[in-house]
Amino acid sequence: MFMSTPRFDILGQALADASRTRMLCELLDGRSYTNKELASAAGVTPPTATAHLQMLQSAGLVVSEKRGRCVFHRLASAEVAHTLEQLAAIAPSDHLHRAQQRKAGQLAPLRSCYDHFAGPLAVAMTGRFVELGLLVERNGGFEVIPAAEWDRLGVVLPGRPGRQPFARPCMDWTERRLHISGPLGRQLLSHALDAGWVKRQSVKRGLLLTTPGRAAFEQIIGLDTRSVVPELSPS
Repeated sequence: MFMSTPRFDILGQALADASRTRMLCELLDGRSYTNKELASAAGVTPPTATAHLQMLQSAGLVVSEKRGRCVFHRLASAEVAHTLEQLAAIAPSDHLHRAQQRKAGQLAPLRSCYDHFAGPLAVAMTGRFVELGLLVERNGGFEVIPAAEWDRLGVVLPGRPGRQPFARPCMDWTERRLHISGPLGRQLLSHALDAGWVKRQSVKRGLLLTTPGRAAFEQIIGLDTRSVVPELSPS
């Protein structure tokens, strides 16, 4: 009986180019970008970027949507984003990326990974949840314990378990420690943006932690954000 096998070779071909991986990293913030923007991020010409994007689309990693006169590209799904973040945790970083990270400044302490928090602050937040008993690590995953703190953080807990985990552990690629993804991670980031606790930077995945955000995390879960993000960001 013939059994189909995953086509890892197709994914391997799609990821086997530094320009394409830079485009994927740019798309990891969950937003959509034009061909020209991704070409700039990858350091290639727009025609070359088009060819790269076609390969990424064929591999099922990226989808494109036409809006008006422009075509925007984004990651195909949250599952793709999660997989790329896990691969990044074991992949070596080249000298160019390290130079970009130094130049980015506040990008490293706090950033977004598709639809959830990432970076040192996200790892510290996750650790604090575990310390407070709001999260329990069990069987390689997280169990969420109902508590008033979740409501104050803008999280609506599910009435019953769903098909997908509500809180999924995600290996942070710079910290090599876990942060939270899944619906819980998505709600935390969404509420923080809506409440003005964090603000998106105009480029890249960096997030700016505001003064109200520092106060909220300290008051609700006792997290000393200054130990992770030392410099105050504009509120």
